[in-house]
Amino acid sequence: MKGLRLCPVIGMLVPLTGCMVGPNYQKPPVPVTPAFKEPPPDSFKESDEWKKSHPDAAALRGKWWEIFGDPQLNALEEQVTVSNQDLKMAEARFRQARTMVRYNRAAEFPTIGVDPNIQSLRYSPNEPYFPANVGSGARSGFTLPFDISYEVDLWGRIRRTVTSAGEEAQAVAADLETAALSLHAELAVDYFELRSADAQQRLLDATVDQYADMVQLTKDLLNGGAAPESDLVQAQTQLDTARVQDTDIGVMRAQYEHAIAILIGKPPAEFALAASPLKLAPPVIPVGVPSQLLERRPDIAASERRVGEANEGIGIARAAYFPSLVLSATGGLEGNSIVNWFAWPSRFWAVGPTTLETIFDGGRRRATSEGARANYDATVANYRETTLVAFQEVEDSLAALRILEHEALQQREAVAEAERGVEIFTNRYQAGVDPYLQVVSAETIALLNERNEVDISRRRMDASVLLIKGLGGGWDVSKLPQISSMR
Repeated sequence: MKGLRLCPVIGMLVPLTGCMVGPNYQKPPVPVTPAFKEPPPDSFKESDEWKKSHPDAAALRGKWWEIFGDPQLNALEEQVTVSNQDLKMAEARFRQARTMVRYNRAAEFPTIGVDPNIQSLRYSPNEPYFPANVGSGARSGFTLPFDISYEVDLWGRIRRTVTSAGEEAQAVAADLETAALSLHAELAVDYFELRSADAQQRLLDATVDQYADMVQLTKDLLNGGAAPESDLVQAQTQLDTARVQDTDIGVMRAQYEHAIAILIGKPPAEFALAASPLKLAPPVIPVGVPSQLLERRPDIAASERRVGEANEGIGIARAAYFPSLVLSATGGLEGNSIVNWFAWPSRFWAVGPTTLETIFDGGRRRATSEGARANYDATVANYRETTLVAFQEVEDSLAALRILEHEALQQREAVAEAERGVEIFTNRYQAGVDPYLQVVSAETIALLNERNEVDISRRRMDASVLLIKGLGGGWDVSKLPQISSMR
């Protein structure tokens, strides 16, 4: 009956779980400007799609690579999603983090255990402090105990631990999205690099054919006495140099093809891409305003969630200063034979609360609390630095796209003029007006400009991918799993 009298006391203690010590979480402020410093390329501002979507960036969605309109790229990106091993590792880490939420939440419930045992005992007659006749016989014990233990979360330590685990799981989920975004962007860059190599290969193949024709022309002129042998040497040297450059492109192309194979989860020996020169133009990418990056970048979301986790750590460290209350109960059946083991008189029980408080720990709790605050300050600094880096990446990509667009127009003019120069000096050489050295110089300049035009196209496509990556690839924080759904 005395144990039953404790029940009202326990019932009054349980509502105290509403108390929580430690600071409430508030998202730290970060420096944000109303607009990006770098303006977008003129082609963006002139696009109807830009005008409709700006500043909401509604065009970017999960499968952002489809904005480039390349079916081959789309197919490869889908393979990254299902076959990339780095993504599988990141997904496994998220599942592991999610289980820690359930693990910590288990502390919110009582722990119930049972320890049945059957034993036969005989005391030694020579055991000290007992009369000799005590150990002269044997006895049997049949016990079926049930133990219940429950820690009352008076100061919010358990709840903060659960919340902390949930925030870490959200951060790991954002890490998974960051990994996916990075891997998809890496594949897109490698793909455009490979297609650029195909364009360089086609250009050099055509150049080799053109130079071979010039060698034959020079031989004909030499045989007719209209050109010196030095012209043939120059023409042949120029042809051999172009062949070397043409062959060397194969090294770069092979490396990018191998890199793509690994990204889609295949050994390089099982993967090949047919040659197809780069012909795409950078798509229009609505940018929005800097404040949107705080919601659209998964790496920023991960950093912010870890700030929240560190804030919970301060509360957990603070709760260690206060006493803990554990409610425990033991009950069961105990007999000295199998006959009376389950009889009603064989019942036993014990119930009562236990309060634990550390009086002196040599400064351990204070050091833990100070360490938790220092960790919080570090996560805030990391959060702000991650945000600043995100702004820089978008600004860099915007500047690159704008400048490269202007540079591409200039380069197009330079290529046209260089091709015109080749035509002029070739005609003058055939007419005997200029030496062959003028033709070599003109063709060298033309090839350099044509290769540079291909390279600028490649850099524009890479900058487009990096801008999309910098903007978060269409992701936003609403896609983070909720802590309640992980419990």
